[in-house]
Amino acid sequence: MTLAGLTPHRLVQALDRFNAAHPWDHNAHYHHWILRQLPRRFGSALDVGSGTGDLARLLATRADEVRGVDSDPAITAQARALTPEPTAASFAVADALTDLPAGPHDVITCVATLHHLPFTEALDTFRSRLAPGGTLVVVGLYRPRTATDHLLGAAAVLPNAALGWLKNRGRATPRPASMTARTRPADMAFSGIVEAARAVLPGARLRRRLFWRYSLTWRSP
Repeated sequence: MTLAGLTPHRLVQALDRFNAAHPWDHNAHYHHWILRQLPRRFGSALDVGSGTGDLARLLATRADEVRGVDSDPAITAQARALTPEPTAASFAVADALTDLPAGPHDVITCVATLHHLPFTEALDTFRSRLAPGGTLVVVGLYRPRTATDHLLGAAAVLPNAALGWLKNRGRATPRPASMTARTRPADMAFSGIVEAARAVLPGARLRRRLFWRYSLTWRSP
């Protein structure tokens, strides 16, 4: 059956099968964008929800010290195994609200993790660990509610499939290690995220992004 002959339901199913066969990491797509928000060199960095450590290792190319924390012991073990010596990045199993390294840190990053946590409490904790003049960068997930949300999601469907094809060179492949962490859907709408974030972090900049993500950047006074 050609694509033209597919019903909308079958088209969605076909896309789901295609994407499952050609997976790629939507979070890693934003790692180099995160680097562009940061100084060329900085001292201490903290990556919350560090997973297999891909972002922490990138941060280590600019930082004197990077500490990655994640609540999952198995994926933290993978991060350690994937990190060569010598690298300025280290990894620990820790609770993102109660066990974060005290800092202060010049940079704090958090990718696809904030929706697993109590939102306001987590941002307040990050703020308390950030050095004066330090930078917080979050890439997170939100629940689509508005027409704008749904239009942006629809606009990402074909680029998502195309990038999956290109990144995997047209071959069916298993999910990368970075995509094996536990997941859960987001429950906050973007408007609620903006309101709650700016109450804790005055002047924070937030923006919807492609591939069902949003970004938050904030510079500590």
